Amino acid sequence: MKLVLRVWRQKERGAPGAFSRYEAPDASPDMSFLELLDVINEHLIVSGEQPIAFDHDCREGICGSCGMMIDGVAHGPMKATATCQLHLRHFRDGDEIQVEPWRAAAFPVIKDLVVDRGALDHIIAAGGFVTAQTGSAPDGNAILVPKRAAEEAMDAAACIGCGACIAACPNGSASLFTAAKISHLGLLPQGQPERARRVVAMVAQMDREGFGNCSWHGECEAACPKSISIDTIVRMNRDWLAACIMPKEKSRSEEGG
Repeated sequence: MKLVLRVWRQKERGAPGAFSRYEAPDASPDMSFLELLDVINEHLIVSGEQPIAFDHDCREGICGSCGMMIDGVAHGPMKATATCQLHLRHFRDGDEIQVEPWRAAAFPVIKDLVVDRGALDHIIAAGGFVTAQTGSAPDGNAILVPKRAAEEAMDAAACIGCGACIAACPNGSASLFTAAKISHLGLLPQGQPERARRVVAMVAQMDREGFGNCSWHGECEAACPKSISIDTIVRMNRDWLAACIMPKEKSRSEEGG
């Protein structure tokens, strides 16, 4: 099959960028989208041109590094699919495909399709962890976890931190990412001691990074390659409100007593 790609090229952060046109006359329907970019890059290198810069690592839909907008859709036209899992058979022969990086104020472009997603790491560092004693592993059944809590925690933990939810959101909100990281710890017994402190710290860091506010468009859930539900945002908002109110209510009751 023959495909044409219009790819965003930008030399470095802050430099002007523009779309460049590349033809792929011998693309195989069984290729992944990243393999198509590999083929184009091979031709560019042979001709002495700069290859297209793009993030990739595991190519198994696990690492979350392969983020890019394909025809205006995060990760491309297939739902619940990372870019590395998107195959060319989902396009038509002769299609002209536009490829560009994530567009969000908190994700500055480094080069071509590569953006700086360090803001997500800062949110995790603010509280996306549990404090636990080191030593030998405890028995797997030592702490009982309700089945529903375990399933919901695992669903939230499926987040790969790709940033598609942010790129798809018209407000550039990181609420789904942050909520998923807060939820998967807050649902488990091991995450309870720091539950209130965690949600306050991570939400505050999310705001400091310059992400927009959630206004419930729902684009984040639609774009997520792991189909994480916006119910996690409800849980994050509830925990944040409780964490902000409870200390004040407690101090009032102590004063009254």
